[in-house]
Amino acid sequence: MFSVIYSDEFLDHKTGSYHPERPERLLAIVNTLKETAFAAKLIWRSPTPVSENTPVMQFLLKAHSPAYINKVQKIAATGGGYLDGDTPVSPRSYDVALLAVSAWLDGIDAVLSAANPAFVLSRPPGHHAEADAGMGFCLFSNAAIAAFYALEQPGVNRVAILDWDVHHGNGTQAIVELHPQIAYCSLHQYPCYPGTGRAIEKGFHNNVLNLPVPPGSDIGVYQPLLEKKVVPFLTEFQPDLLIVSAGYDGNADDPLASINLKPNDYGLFTEACLGITRKILFGLEGGYEFDSLSQSVVATIERCLV
Repeated sequence: MFSVIYSDEFLDHKTGSYHPERPERLLAIVNTLKETAFAAKLIWRSPTPVSENTPVMQFLLKAHSPAYINKVQKIAATGGGYLDGDTPVSPRSYDVALLAVSAWLDGIDAVLSAANPAFVLSRPPGHHAEADAGMGFCLFSNAAIAAFYALEQPGVNRVAILDWDVHHGNGTQAIVELHPQIAYCSLHQYPCYPGTGRAIEKGFHNNVLNLPVPPGSDIGVYQPLLEKKVVPFLTEFQPDLLIVSAGYDGNADDPLASINLKPNDYGLFTEACLGITRKILFGLEGGYEFDSLSQSVVATIERCLV
């Protein structure tokens, strides 16, 4: 059995009909998963309500400044607005973003209790959100917050984050690179938004591995990097748990980048992760072409069920 953490409330973060990061992304994934051959093996879990999940604010404050958190809350409370040109906040966005954090924390609990992978289907995404600023469709840094939470759980001394979204997770890296118990590895198109993630960046404890790839790259470029760079780096770190910032905008059909992956390629990514540990939390980041996005999530979960 495989846990999927999801709530219809994630649809209440309204970004506008033409925004790439819109509620229909989740609906496409949910509908596709419910029609798969392995649908009976999925356990659909609702995230713990924020009012009942005390650690949400505690760990949110480990990643973000009180001033920034208050800013997001105020924009939502006064009818909505923008954090930057790409990142809208609607009246319910603050509450939904907190629920997303709760879902990622629940995901950590699910992975640790079962010693098996789980997937958080939430939005808004998080890997571009920095300590004091939201950007790139992201409000709160879900993966970083989940990593801090995981480190407080029994038996967890080291957490690794693998970010395979096509864009570099500038927010995640900036928040976690000071922490020797957290490793961050990113495969991303370069040059591309947000312009960060150079290979020379190693973190403050040699705990960062950035692997920029040129536009037009396909699995022929990615696979050697997985085998010769990603897996050795993560294996040497010996994580007690792996968090995957699972963005699927590296697909050839995706409108926001220029990488030529196919949905089944994410099955190969997943297989590489499972070779390191089965304690993996996958959390949704990008992916904006609905069919390739949905099929990529299917490929990810399918490999976990083998």
